[in-house]
Amino acid sequence: MAKRNTSSVGAPCWVDTWQPDPQGAKEFYGGLFGWTFDEALPMPGFEGGYWLARLDGRSVGGVGQAPPGSPAGWLTHVRVRDIGQASALAEQAGGRQLGTIDARAHSQLVADSSGVLFCLRQAGVNDGVELADQPNSWAMSSLHTPELGKAQEFYKAMFNWELKSPLDAPFSLWLLEDQLVAVATATDGVAVPPHWSVNFGVTDADRTADRAVALGGGIVMAPMDTPGFRSAVISDPWGGVVAVSAVGTQTGTPAALP
Repeated sequence: MAKRNTSSVGAPCWVDTWQPDPQGAKEFYGGLFGWTFDEALPMPGFEGGYWLARLDGRSVGGVGQAPPGSPAGWLTHVRVRDIGQASALAEQAGGRQLGTIDARAHSQLVADSSGVLFCLRQAGVNDGVELADQPNSWAMSSLHTPELGKAQEFYKAMFNWELKSPLDAPFSLWLLEDQLVAVATATDGVAVPPHWSVNFGVTDADRTADRAVALGGGIVMAPMDTPGFRSAVISDPWGGVVAVSAVGTQTGTPAALP
C-alpha cells in the first residue's frame, strides 16, 4: 500500500488528546509510548495548558487541558490553506463551526455533516507531526460512520477526498490525489457511535495492551490479528480510547479501530 500522505494541504497532519487530568495523561502516554513533553504552552481561553509530545526529539502530537465537564478524547487535525475559508466551507457542506481551540496553532474545532468532531489546522510553520508511521507514533486516523455516502459528500467538498473500497476489506480508503490520507469504516452508529479514531504503531500490541493496564488504563478490544498487523484497542484512565497496531511485513492498513 502507498505511503500515507501527511504533508499536503487537505491531509490529516496532527493528533492530540484533550484530558481532564493532563498531568496524569502525560504520565500514562509517556509510560506507554516513551514520549517526553515540552514545557506547557499557554492556551488563551482555557485553564491549564498544552504540552507537545516528542519521541526521539521529534513531535508526535499533543496533550491539552479539556474544558470543564468535557470527556477525554483524541482529535485529528486536517491541514488547510485558509482556516477562515475552510471553517465557512464546513458549514456550507452541512457541518458546524465549534470555535477556536488553539489560537497559537490556528486550530479550529468543527463537526462534519454527521456531527463527528475534528480540527482544521492552518498550513504554515510547525503545522504537523515531525514523526509518523513509526513505532510509538501516529499511524492512521479512521472515520467511523453509519453514513459513508453522506461523509463522502462532505469530505469531497471540504478537502477533495475520494473514497475507495478495496475488495474484501472491512474499511474504505480516503485518497487525496490518489494518495492515502485516512481510512473509513461503516458502523451501525449505535454500538460504535460516529467518530474519528486514532491509531498508533507499536512493536508489540500484546505487550502494549498489558502496559496500558499496568499504567491504570484498560483494554477495549484484546489483541487480535488483522491483515498485516496485530492490533488492540486500549483506553486511558480517563476514558480516552486509541487503537495500537504492531507493524507487520504484509501489505495492510493499521486497524480502523476503535
